[in-house]
Amino acid sequence: MLKLWSTSKPRPATLLLVNNLHSSIVSNAASTSTSLNVAPKWTPNSIRTGVIARKRGMTALWNDQGVRYPVTVLQLENCQVTANIRSTRRNHTEYHAIQVAASDKPAKGTTNQMLGHFRKAAVPPKRIVREFPITPDAHIPVGTTLSAVHFVPGQFVDVVANSIGKGFQGGMKRWGFHGLAASHGVSVSHRSSGSTGQHQDPGRIFPGKKMAGHMGNKRITTQNLAVVRVDTALDLIFVRGAVPGVDNAHVLIRDAKKKMQALSRHNQAKGLYEKVLPKGVDDLPFPAGTAEIAKKLPPIIDAPSYRRSPFIPQE
Repeated sequence: MLKLWSTSKPRPATLLLVNNLHSSIVSNAASTSTSLNVAPKWTPNSIRTGVIARKRGMTALWNDQGVRYPVTVLQLENCQVTANIRSTRRNHTEYHAIQVAASDKPAKGTTNQMLGHFRKAAVPPKRIVREFPITPDAHIPVGTTLSAVHFVPGQFVDVVANSIGKGFQGGMKRWGFHGLAASHGVSVSHRSSGSTGQHQDPGRIFPGKKMAGHMGNKRITTQNLAVVRVDTALDLIFVRGAVPGVDNAHVLIRDAKKKMQALSRHNQAKGLYEKVLPKGVDDLPFPAGTAEIAKKLPPIIDAPSYRRSPFIPQE
């Protein structure tokens, strides 16, 4: 995490992590129980759970150099763990996952089956339930409330959501076609897609041809968005850039697969321990950032700017 999270002891060259951020959490999962009762540590081979949040809209922030950049505000609504999943595949490999639910809802609008599931997990009925694959060392006790501090300012995340539906659209709007000429020789077909097929051979249109049709309302993953601010009081996560979906829609947030997980494993294999995590990030809450951890932190945590100021002329 940022320097705010780290201790005063220097990081050893042979160890990746020395911070114990989860001393108040003891996992009750069988896969993570040890005889030493030591809290688990994050490693580049660890995959943490994701969280469910609501997209509250977009705004703008200014960094410590005065540069303005757009951000999307994502808010957690009582996001809790409802189940730890462990199963064996046909090839005898183990599958580990965590089921997360968010956004409380009235019990009268919930089915009896889901009411029994939530009652067993000791959590109120939820509007949305999703499952996140994890590694065996990242299990979390059922009923744990996840917080915005699960993500550290300075790290990268992937956001999954359904894009805004546009209905039935033509080729110009859907695929960016130029359309036909806007001269006098073209009659009432300026936005037409033009020819779409061939002659007798093959005499048909190949599947997947870019044509007019339904646009939007698809599952979209926006990758490698930087977390620039975390509000521990309101459970807000500020990510740099745009996020798919309408305002107040549910989105899934997880550690970036490319700039966090794959890059961390790559740098560790090469011995570049100082590049295992992004610049300025010392550690990640493991197995998760909870509401208990958020109470011990300041209400606002910002990621500092590490680039050269654009307002200072180069020498």
